[in-house]
Amino acid sequence: MTEEQFWTLVQAPDFHASPNEIADNLKEKLEKLSDEKLADFDKYFNQKMRISYTWDLWAAAFIICGCNSEYAFSEFRSWLISRGRAIFDKTLEYPDNLAAYDVIPVKDDQPYPYLDEYDLLAGQIYEERTEEELPFISSGVDEPQGKRFKNKTKFLKLKYPELFKLYWQ
Repeated sequence: MTEEQFWTLVQAPDFHASPNEIADNLKEKLEKLSDEKLADFDKYFNQKMRISYTWDLWAAAFIICGCNSEYAFSEFRSWLISRGRAIFDKTLEYPDNLAAYDVIPVKDDQPYPYLDEYDLLAGQIYEERTEEELPFISSGVDEPQGKRFKNKTKFLKLKYPELFKLYWQ
């Protein structure tokens, strides 16, 4: 599997679909893959999760939706991956770039950029087929990369002005 094939599979066809619809769409695509390609997909997904594990991105998630736990940040990063390569790369380059895209769904009148267990789909399918788990891939990092962000309004407004205008409440 190439990286381009990974991005074709993982990108949600409708950014405003429900989390379940997005997960079901990916699951349907992954079920057609061989076990080897599922393992390749999982490696790419874990790589994207690892490189997006940054304090700068976490600050953006905090502004958008109050993301304040490891679990929620993992689901946020899964959601970001589902937006596709261009949005993922531009957001990692500078998280405030995310404000330029109309890709954040709303749930109960609040921004809801989360995909629960999206990162686990390939492993679940693989395990159902083989009764074995995919090989464990260590993230290699215990803490997000970069410097911890300050959750002070003044700092967030200065560093992420576009996201702050759109989402800070």
